[in-house]
Amino acid sequence: MLLTLLYNLRAQGLKVGAGEWLAFLRGVEQGLVEDLDGLYFLARAVLVHTEAHYDAFDVAFTATFEGVELPPKLKDDLAAWLAEAKQATGERVHHDFDSLEAMRQELEKRLQEQKERHDGGGYWVGTGGTSPFGNSGRADQGIRIGGEGGGRSAVQVAGDRRWAGYRTDLTLGTRDFKTALTTLRKFGREGEEKLDLDGTIDKTAKNAGEIELDIRKERINRVKLVLLMDTGGSMEPHTQLVSRLFTAAKELKTFKSFEAWHFHNAPYGFLYKDYRTFDRTPTAQVLEKLTPQHRCVWVGDASMAPWELFQGAGWGEPGPTGIQWLQRFAQRCPASVWLNPDPARYWDHPTVRAIGALIPMFPLTLDGLRRAMSRLRTVA
Repeated sequence: MLLTLLYNLRAQGLKVGAGEWLAFLRGVEQGLVEDLDGLYFLARAVLVHTEAHYDAFDVAFTATFEGVELPPKLKDDLAAWLAEAKQATGERVHHDFDSLEAMRQELEKRLQEQKERHDGGGYWVGTGGTSPFGNSGRADQGIRIGGEGGGRSAVQVAGDRRWAGYRTDLTLGTRDFKTALTTLRKFGREGEEKLDLDGTIDKTAKNAGEIELDIRKERINRVKLVLLMDTGGSMEPHTQLVSRLFTAAKELKTFKSFEAWHFHNAPYGFLYKDYRTFDRTPTAQVLEKLTPQHRCVWVGDASMAPWELFQGAGWGEPGPTGIQWLQRFAQRCPASVWLNPDPARYWDHPTVRAIGALIPMFPLTLDGLRRAMSRLRTVA
């Protein structure tokens, strides 16, 4: 059963190392765990690195230890017995099963023997009591059938998903985008000359009280941001998410310059301000104005028919192919990233791989956006 927990943790993306897993097993062997609640807290303390992963841990824990479901027919047969649950009182009772499979086999055995309703016992399927099968009882582990849990077991706590808001692999709101984009700021004194009050106080203090003004140029964010967004087709499901990113970048007003362009699948002969009004500019003109100081943020699923990227110039327009345009942009603006709204498990596609090899690709999640912005800051 514990090995199943390890597999479920890794399936949720938690990087549980061999040393951590062995430390957890040693804790279990040394008696640090007396029940499922203790197992939950020990595992979370040893195996989880950050609170951002608590929700993924809860999902894995629930998948491992939550009670199995009975076949529908058996549920119907037992419903009348279990509808009016009698609540149990007293301390919880331990049942020692080697695995979920052993628990399931024991339940099937008792169901074959049981002929009537049972409450308050320790063996039959029923309510109250200490039996591991039924509901509203005091067993520390078992298979719940009907009813609602009242003991707040570890499985119930994990099932509440209280930590879902801490995850970094979730989609983002406008505020999240603003926070991440703000980290791109790179200030330089390029504006109008103004009185620096803090500098004036510091100089005056060092000058024995003789007032000495500190006049400096205003600090201005030097970053020039270019946002290029795939529109239409397979990007339709992600329209709201991309719109939030566009809104955040537009509302920040902290960049030295900001431009936003639209394209479909890949940039071809034209980039668009607005597809609806056909407001477009030749891609060559946009590219010509870019410099190594620009930060290019591409947004798209990068998924299309291979010929659309490697052969066609798009929309019947003559000129370079989509991949050739992307190569030119990458050469012109080394500080470029690609944000992909599709989960990474869908990235094993010829065009996604080709674009990812050319422009560093990150998932359009909070964690992915942070890593993308970090990448942009490291490029000169």
